[in-house]
Amino acid sequence: MIMLLALLLITHGVGNIHCSNVPENSTDMLALLDFRAITNDPTGALSSWNTSTPYCKWRGVTCNHGRVTALNLADQGLSGPIAASVGNLTFLHRLDLSSNQFFGQIPHLNNLQKMEILNLSYNSLDGIIPSSLSNCSSLKQIHLYTNLLKGAIPQEIGILTNLVYVGLSHNNLTGTIPSTMGNITNLQTLHLANNQLEGSIPNEFGQFSKISILALGVNRLSGSIPESLFNLSSLQKLELRANQLSNSLPNNMGDRLNNLQILLLGHNMLEGHIPDSIGNASMLNTVVLQVNNLNGAIPSSFGKLSALSNLDLEANMLEAKDSESWEFFHALGSCNALQVLGLSNNQLQGAIPNSVGSLPPSLQYLLMGGNKLSGIVPPSIGNLSALLQLTLDENSLTGTIGQWIGSLKNLQSLYLRQNNFNGPIPPSIGNLTNLAHLFLDDNNFESSIPHIIGNLKALVSLNISYNNLQGNIPPEVGNLEQLFNIQLSSNKLTGEIPDTLGQCQRLTDIRMDKNLLTGSIPASFGKLDSLSVLNLSHNSLSGSIPTILGDLSLLGELDLSYNHLRGPIPTEGVFKNATAVSLEENWGLCGGVGDLHASSCPTTSRKISIQYYLVRVLIPIFGFMSLSLLIYFLILAKKMPRRKYLELTSFGENLLKVSYNDLAQATKNFSEANLVGKGSFGSVYRGTIKESELEVAVKVFNLEMRGAERSFMAECEALRSIQHRNLLPIITACSTVDNTGNVFKALVYELMPNGNLDSWLHHKGGAKATKRLGLTQTISIAANIADALDYLHHDCGRPIVHCDLKPSNILLDNDMTALLGDFGIARFYVDSRLTSPGLISSIGVKGTIGYIAPEYAQGGHLSTSGDAYSFGIVLLEMMTGKRPTDPMFVDGLDLVNFVERNFVHQIYDVIDSHLIEECKDLTQAKTVPESVVQQCLASLLQVALSCAHPLPNERATMKEAAGKLHAIKTLHLGWKPGK
Repeated sequence: MIMLLALLLITHGVGNIHCSNVPENSTDMLALLDFRAITNDPTGALSSWNTSTPYCKWRGVTCNHGRVTALNLADQGLSGPIAASVGNLTFLHRLDLSSNQFFGQIPHLNNLQKMEILNLSYNSLDGIIPSSLSNCSSLKQIHLYTNLLKGAIPQEIGILTNLVYVGLSHNNLTGTIPSTMGNITNLQTLHLANNQLEGSIPNEFGQFSKISILALGVNRLSGSIPESLFNLSSLQKLELRANQLSNSLPNNMGDRLNNLQILLLGHNMLEGHIPDSIGNASMLNTVVLQVNNLNGAIPSSFGKLSALSNLDLEANMLEAKDSESWEFFHALGSCNALQVLGLSNNQLQGAIPNSVGSLPPSLQYLLMGGNKLSGIVPPSIGNLSALLQLTLDENSLTGTIGQWIGSLKNLQSLYLRQNNFNGPIPPSIGNLTNLAHLFLDDNNFESSIPHIIGNLKALVSLNISYNNLQGNIPPEVGNLEQLFNIQLSSNKLTGEIPDTLGQCQRLTDIRMDKNLLTGSIPASFGKLDSLSVLNLSHNSLSGSIPTILGDLSLLGELDLSYNHLRGPIPTEGVFKNATAVSLEENWGLCGGVGDLHASSCPTTSRKISIQYYLVRVLIPIFGFMSLSLLIYFLILAKKMPRRKYLELTSFGENLLKVSYNDLAQATKNFSEANLVGKGSFGSVYRGTIKESELEVAVKVFNLEMRGAERSFMAECEALRSIQHRNLLPIITACSTVDNTGNVFKALVYELMPNGNLDSWLHHKGGAKATKRLGLTQTISIAANIADALDYLHHDCGRPIVHCDLKPSNILLDNDMTALLGDFGIARFYVDSRLTSPGLISSIGVKGTIGYIAPEYAQGGHLSTSGDAYSFGIVLLEMMTGKRPTDPMFVDGLDLVNFVERNFVHQIYDVIDSHLIEECKDLTQAKTVPESVVQQCLASLLQVALSCAHPLPNERATMKEAAGKLHAIKTLHLGWKPGK
């Protein structure tokens, strides 16, 4: 009985212990409260952090036995310095403050000896990496990439031998890479790319026996690549591009790299031969050795790489001059996955072997320009039916273009310029209906321009200058409505310039000089609003100069010299600038502005005199009417919305002039209180221009940042000649010096009262419930941005790629109309031969992780399809409420396949909850049938997925996406759901 009673008492006690609450720790609570006190929380993410609730139940806080073990506040819109009190959470295992706007220095965290994961990436942290991190002996992962960190990598980092992941890329780190890092033998991933590191790669890196990714590209590293790196059998990606690495590659480099898939060594100073052993790295799919000093033959051992998809050897000194050295062509025929073969700008000589037709049928890019090739192009090249780009320019190729050209029906870019081709341009070229770039200039082509050229309706650039072409310019050129560049100079073309050319309203550049053209200048040229260059010199044109040319606001270069033109010279537009106009040797021209030094026009006839006196009578009448209208419009202007005022003043020749002092006064001396946000190259402040009382956003560039001045110039260049209702209007630019004599550059924009799209998509629990996007607004905003990109890609004359489309760059005005802003890394779309598709470039394409197209991440060339991908991601983000960098996306899952897996029958599993609630309200109220609502949501997701396809050539264009969104919008307005 006594033993039974004791057993019952023990059992009762154990039960009490199990049910009791573990007391919370006051140190942890105070540390968290201190963190909250200095953190700016505009979205209310920390609204649950108050003493009335146990801190273990606060958002982002995880506890174990009453102690904080994890603090996860990623992507919450927080800003401010990181409180030093975080270092008092001594039981912390995970600290994740990534994708916020924290700034200042990383606090000392040396007391966090249990911490395993530190993630502060995607913030604006500056200062150095504190050496005290070495006291966090349990650390396994350090994520500090994409900040503003500077200084050297601490030597003490080598003490953290438990590390498996180190990410320090995209900062401003300097100095050398510590050799002590070689002690971290468990390391699996090391990202140090995109910094300013110098010195050599430590030989101790050869001790990384478990490494899978080693990325040191875009730094200033020099010396040899340590041979020990090529013994790392676990290595899957080796990225050392865009450094100053020299010397030769080891002969046995491929013998141990059994798992290597990606080798990026381009844009260095490597020399010597490419070792045959590279073919032993059997898993290789991407090899980029472009822009080095490599010489000798191209190894046939590349043919052993069955997974090879991208081989880029451009801009070296590689040779091929006999059948033996051309053997690599035949060997590559075994690489069934090969899509890109880049051999341009080497020392390849002689005839192209017939084995070129044995290259894999999967090949999409064959780039062989800038060599010493001669002879004819083998007809077998027509076997490569999947080719998208063929580059054979700047060689000594001869003969005619055979029927093989018509077999390449998928071709988008053909570069045959600067060769010795002769004969006619074959009519079979009309089969290439996808062709966008056709360059046949600097050859000996003869006969006439084939009429079938009008079939090439995708053509953007046409250059057939410097040939022996004769006959008329076919009127079918008017079918080329996508054309923005036509160059026919230095031929023997006759007849009149076809009036149909005025239908090509995207033309920016027309060059037809040095021909035998007759007739007058077509008045239809006045429709070409995007035209910036017109050269018709050295022909036999007659008649007068159409005055409508003076209305072309973008026309900046006009050469009509050496013709037979006569009559008065217009005085408006480009004709005001004598340095932009050439009219020499047109003896019949007269008048114009004084700087043209043309003779005066003859005295007016009696008939003209009568007209003059009639005008004198009519002027007072029209003057009175104009005065009345002026008074009316002045009254109307007082009622005109600020937005309309800005549309009238933001563009044109007379931009608002502001000084540094004006902007300092407007922003209260660039005070933190007026800070709207920070970006890669500077800060944005709100303010009010005193003189005009305009509310503005002032983007001030931090010129100490590498690339900031280039970003300023890029944004100015991109915005200089574009205007669209869905592009953020620039008010003015300011390039001067500040009060201390330092260079100062800033852009001034209209301040958008509703902020950016990001703040509407990712507000948190404490934000006002009204700050939600309804389905109507979602569709409208998506259509607005699609229209803006459609304009940039197709309708602004010279296509522009935005490069950084994301919600924070989409601004919302009073009416919730979306406007696209931030053109700091935008690029004009240039010939793809300059940045070859699918190849790595040292310039790279910057942007924001999560929104960058997959091909950019592997060094792919700049394209409008990259913007289309970003748009697809933004639309998915709007529909799902999830960022592409959401922590849920791990182990191969991303935003795109997350939606694809549930499309089309389970879309409610991915749609944002508040949109679902809105749709349920509609269907429950029987306002709209559920099937109609579901079809609307599915259509939006389908547009997004069609834009976000992983393959660029499979993506919808922005013109297609805009059309579909407007169709959805039209249908949607028919049942008018609530906002």
